[in-house]
Amino acid sequence: MPKNDGYSRLEEQSERIPLELEFELVDFDAKPGASDETEENDSNEAKASSSNSAIDESMVINLLRDNDKKSTMRWAFMNMANSILGAGVVGQPFAIRNCGIIGGILAYIILVLLVDWTLRLIVINLTLAGKKTYQDTVEFALGRKGRILVLLSNGLFAFGGCIGFCIIIGDTIPHFLQSIFHSSNFFFRRNVVITIVTLFISYPLSLQRNIAALSKASFLALISMVVIVFSVVVQGPRVDMSLKGDKWSLTDIFISSAIFRGISVISFALVCHHNTSFIFFSIKNRSLQKFARLTHISTFISMIFCMLMGYSGYSVFRDKTKGNILNNFPQDDLVINIARLCFGFNMLTTFPLEIFVLRDVIAAFLYGKKEEDETEAPPLSTRKLFIITTVCVVSTMSISLTTCNLGALFELIGATTASTMAYILPPYTNLVLSKEANTFRQKVPHYLCIFFGFMVMIVSSTQTIIEVVKGSDQRHCEL
Repeated sequence: MPKNDGYSRLEEQSERIPLELEFELVDFDAKPGASDETEENDSNEAKASSSNSAIDESMVINLLRDNDKKSTMRWAFMNMANSILGAGVVGQPFAIRNCGIIGGILAYIILVLLVDWTLRLIVINLTLAGKKTYQDTVEFALGRKGRILVLLSNGLFAFGGCIGFCIIIGDTIPHFLQSIFHSSNFFFRRNVVITIVTLFISYPLSLQRNIAALSKASFLALISMVVIVFSVVVQGPRVDMSLKGDKWSLTDIFISSAIFRGISVISFALVCHHNTSFIFFSIKNRSLQKFARLTHISTFISMIFCMLMGYSGYSVFRDKTKGNILNNFPQDDLVINIARLCFGFNMLTTFPLEIFVLRDVIAAFLYGKKEEDETEAPPLSTRKLFIITTVCVVSTMSISLTTCNLGALFELIGATTASTMAYILPPYTNLVLSKEANTFRQKVPHYLCIFFGFMVMIVSSTQTIIEVVKGSDQRHCEL
C-alpha cells in the first residue's frame, strides 16, 4: 500500500470499525472482565464498576436499538436510486438530442464516473472530518463561508426540486384522471390535484424524522419508474408517423455543439449529493465499503435506465423531442397515461426526500450550532419539525399552483447548484482535508473535476440566458 494513499488507509480502518457502535461494544466487552477481577479483590470497587457496566450496557442497548431501525443495503439502494431516478429521467431523450448519439454515450460514461466518485468523496470527507452532514464537513474544511455556500446550494436545489415535483404532479395525474373518466370534473383540475395529493400523501411522508421510513415508498417509486421507461420503449415505435421526427443528420449522430445543454440535463437527473449524508447514516452497520458498493450499483443501474429512456425516445422523435418525453405522445394513449400516473406517483415519494434536505438546511440556519466547539446542531423538537416541514411543503406547493413552467429561473438555479454540489465542493473539500496525505498526481482528478464543474455552470447558465433572450419558453400546462 502506498505511503500516501489516504483512501486505502481510511477504507481499511472503516472495514475494521464500520460503525461507532463498535467503539461502544469494545468498551463493553472489556469492562465486565475487569469488573470480575476487581470483585475478587475489592467488593466496593466491584459495585462501582458494576454500576458503570450497567450504564455502558444501557448505552449499547440503545445503540443497538437505533441501529436496528436503520435500512438494510437493499432498502438504502431504494432510497438512493429513487433520489437519482427522479424528474430528470423524462428529459433524457432531450439530453441525447442536445449531445448527439455518440456525444451522449461519452457524456453518460463521464458523468456517471464523476457522480459515483464525488458521492464517495462526500462520505470520505464525512469520515475525515468526523461530521454527520455534508454542510458541516464543508464548514469544517472551508469555514463559515463554505457552510453558507453549501447550505444555499443544497437548499435552493431542494426547494426548486420540490416546486418542480409539484408541477409534474399537475402535469401528469390530471391527464390520467380525465382520460380514464372522460370528464373535466372539478377534482380533476390541475391545482386541485396538486393540493390534494401533496397534502394527503407527500406531506405525511415528509413529516417522518427518519429517512429509512421512506424506503418502502421508494421501492414503489422505482417500480413506477420502470413502468415509465418501458412504456416509452414499447409505445414509441407505435405512434403515428406525423408525430415522429425527421431522419438523422451527421450532427445528430456524432457530437452536437449543444452538448453542454445535454450534460446539464443529465447532471440534473443524476445528482443526489444533497441526500448523501442522510442515506449513508441510514444504513445499518454502515462502512465506506458498503457505501461504495451501494453507490456503484445505484449509479450503474441509473445510467442504464437513463440511457434506455434517452435513446429509445430520441430514436423515435428525433428533432421533435421535447424536454418531457411524455409530452411527445398523444393525450389518448392509455399506456402513456398509465406512465404519466406512475411518474406523478414517483414525484409524490421523491418530494419527501427533498423536503428532508430543505428542512435540514432551514434548521441549520435557524437552530444551528451556537458554540464553536459544538460538533453538530441539536435535533429538532417535534414541534419545530412540524412547523418547518409544514412551511416547506405549503410554500413549495403554493408556488407550483401559480405557474406551469419555472422556465429559465429553475434551469439556472438547477445548473448552478447541481454543479456546485456535485462537481466543485466534494473534490475541493477533500483537497483541503487531505492536502498533506496526497501527492500532486493524486490531486489532479480533483482539479479536473472542479474545472469541469465550473465549465458546466458557466456554459449552461449562458445558454439559459440566451434562451430567455430568444423567448423560447415552452408552455406545457393547459389545465
